[in-house]
Amino acid sequence: MEYLPLANRVQEGDYDTPAISARGKHVVVIGGGDTGADCVGTAHRQGAASVTQLEIMPKPPTTRPENQPWPTMPMLYKVTSAHEEGGKRIYSVNTVEFLGDDDGNVRALKLVEVRRTDRGFEPVEGTEREIPAELVTLAMGFVGPQKEGMLDQLGVELDGRGNVVRDADYHTTVDGVFCAGDMGRGQSLIVWAIAEGRSAAAGADRYLTQDSALPVAIPPTERPLV
Repeated sequence: MEYLPLANRVQEGDYDTPAISARGKHVVVIGGGDTGADCVGTAHRQGAASVTQLEIMPKPPTTRPENQPWPTMPMLYKVTSAHEEGGKRIYSVNTVEFLGDDDGNVRALKLVEVRRTDRGFEPVEGTEREIPAELVTLAMGFVGPQKEGMLDQLGVELDGRGNVVRDADYHTTVDGVFCAGDMGRGQSLIVWAIAEGRSAAAGADRYLTQDSALPVAIPPTERPLV
């Protein structure tokens, strides 16, 4: 959020130069998803000296694996337009440490290879190494809503995944407080958030008026078919 929106506003003419520029720097993007690809493309266009994208997961296959049959959505290796511009992608690695120079600026990252086990991702002994990094963007997956601030102050109950608990009307465990979207569902698509927002509005309307003509798009327990 500190990098991509302001870079876009430069293209829109709001600023002459971005607040954070990759020009002439060794850039590392932590996160292998679409947001990470956006950071890769932006860094290239700003004139980065090098661009490296890190992913903790193994490199996906190029064809549908047997454990992901149709009609499930397979996890496949893909090359976006941003990746076609260049750069390097490293899979099955985790960042151990940020290394700084004498002025307190980041100069490198210490990485370690990982393997996935029943206990999660475990480091592979003897695989630590450093890569140059003068600008690091964090484009990692959604790990739950921010607890500090509003959620802690409200005192809403959280489930085992750290998301906000709500009932069939999207009502949280705190009277008069409703929740929709990623905060209750977890990481998902905008279409789910839109549907939940409309449904939560109906729940709030019923709470206030004891009745509602607003449509309920989906219950909070609704999930994708696959």
